Amino acid sequence: MNSRWMIQKLTSHLPSFLSTVLCPSKILIRQSPNCQVSTFLLNHVDISRLLSICGKEGCFPHLGPCIHASIVKNPEFFEPVDADIHRNALVVWNSLLALYVRRGKLVDALKLFDEMPIIDNISQNTVFSGFLRNRDIASGFVLLKRMLRSGGFDQATLTIVLSVCDLPEFCLVTKMIHALAILSGYDKEISVGNTLITSYFKCGCSVSGRQVFDEMVQRNVITWTAVISGLIQNELHEDSLRLFSLMRRGLIHPNSVTFLSALSACSSSQRIMEGQQIHALLWKLGIGSELCIESELMDMYSKSGIIEDAWKIFKSTEEIDEVSMTVMLVGLAQNGLEEEAIHFFTRMLQAGVEIDANVVSAVLGVSFVDNSLGLGKQLHSLVIKRRFSDNTFVNNGLINMYSKCGDLTDSLSVFRRMSKRNYVSWNSMIASFARHGHGLAALKLYEEMMMQDVKPTDVTFLSLLHACSHVGLINKGQELLKTMQDAHGIEPRTEHYACIVDMFGRAGCLKEAKSFIESLPMKPDRLIWQALLGACSFHGDTEIGKYAAEQLFETAPNSPAAHILMANIYSSRGKWKERAKTIKRMKAMGVTKETGVSWIEIENNIHSFVVEDKLHPQAEAIYDVLSELFPVVVDEGYRPDKRSILHYTEEAKMDTAIRAP
Repeated sequence: MNSRWMIQKLTSHLPSFLSTVLCPSKILIRQSPNCQVSTFLLNHVDISRLLSICGKEGCFPHLGPCIHASIVKNPEFFEPVDADIHRNALVVWNSLLALYVRRGKLVDALKLFDEMPIIDNISQNTVFSGFLRNRDIASGFVLLKRMLRSGGFDQATLTIVLSVCDLPEFCLVTKMIHALAILSGYDKEISVGNTLITSYFKCGCSVSGRQVFDEMVQRNVITWTAVISGLIQNELHEDSLRLFSLMRRGLIHPNSVTFLSALSACSSSQRIMEGQQIHALLWKLGIGSELCIESELMDMYSKSGIIEDAWKIFKSTEEIDEVSMTVMLVGLAQNGLEEEAIHFFTRMLQAGVEIDANVVSAVLGVSFVDNSLGLGKQLHSLVIKRRFSDNTFVNNGLINMYSKCGDLTDSLSVFRRMSKRNYVSWNSMIASFARHGHGLAALKLYEEMMMQDVKPTDVTFLSLLHACSHVGLINKGQELLKTMQDAHGIEPRTEHYACIVDMFGRAGCLKEAKSFIESLPMKPDRLIWQALLGACSFHGDTEIGKYAAEQLFETAPNSPAAHILMANIYSSRGKWKERAKTIKRMKAMGVTKETGVSWIEIENNIHSFVVEDKLHPQAEAIYDVLSELFPVVVDEGYRPDKRSILHYTEEAKMDTAIRAP
């Protein structure tokens, strides 16, 4: 049964194609000189469609309440008199309910839901999804209990609640919904199974997610894609590639999303051979030129160190967006082509390419920027100009950039001005204090972080231990190591233990450092022994130093650190024969030390130097100034520390590359 409606078009108030206000047919429409009137006949389905368009096109403030008012004023068209009216009226009520939910008017939606003369599962699911979509979990589950008691739930209800179970703390909820699906028989539905797989993997329950997949009788391409991408999310890249290979041998063919997931697994695990095989398969299937596929291919080749192939794909692509340019930018930087990355970014600006916050964040992550304060400030100006100052990731990059450029004041200024901070923001600022030797400030900021209920990470404690090491707070450092395990459940990594060793070493407690290493629950690796040997080199302890060097030789025989540090220890003690043997052994093994480089920025130009550098175009003038400056600093009391200077002879000069920087 159709209802008759008059729609008055008010062009002076509303958008042209939706400038309408509904009014019942029995109400007289008065024409005015400034208003054109047109009438239409609508049925329930038309009104439902109009409500849908109203929500999508943003006309809700004008048209939505008018339609609602007309419905309320004409109950005869929306009361469940017979089956036809019941069915048609329910469509309109649910569309109006969906409109309020879509616009985020949850209070109005709930009020409407309670006053609706007729409801069904769609009505309940609409309100339920609104609560969950707006993260009002408590209200959502109150409604879910109501639905369960009345039996008014279906498979859509289960998929809606599973769609928000995307954090580890929701793992138990996912299991409860899984049990409910089994009891109600909906676990056999593919849509429920697919959503269960996705939810389990997002919650970190990879074993349960894989079990659901294995027990599913029917699977589609979404099922396979969900489990492959879920394995990648949980860093089980080899398992995901094995499953992708198994899928390829079956009857269900991968789609673009499946291929993207497989390429992501190759990229994360640097499985270049498998990635090249997938690349060839993509071209064979004719989908290798899709923009998202090309971006993922560029990322895979970049992370595998084959930047040339990534660049070929970038140049050959027909369509370029911010994502592909960001991938290329990061790829250049990750492969040591940092200057090229900056030039690439500059060309993007000159070409008028729309730069978003992600691109700027990627540029701030280039270590080349960390060597140039001038360039960093230009990027900061761009951030302000493009209004990215509220972007948390951009601000985190600015904190690190200023800190690494030696400007702790501006680093702290960016941090304090941030309206929103995440744990990376706090970690970056704590690391900045530690990097500049402000250990007490780092510890104070950590206390402030705890008061803000921000959960620390292993990186937080690594920076704090580094800070304690530089200011000699041994007891505080040991307390923090215990806190991270007992209070926060974070297992220390090798880097944390190396910081404790360095802490003891800087304080001259070499025996305590050795005892600490021997009590570790894990086998010490190169970092730990290198920390101990470095401390022995600083304090000239031959006995413990020799022990640490022997352990380091076994752990990392090709590392130059053990040879260099032991040679320095022997030099500090005047044991030239032992030093000569160490150097001879190093040369016989073909081990060389990477040359230390120093740099300085003058008028936006970076000048770099190595030991006894003669390649700089102004080298002669620089050495003339140094020769005049050296007597002055000696007169001021400077005495060079020769303990770590290797003794050279004319017969056996070491290459400059093994000199200590």
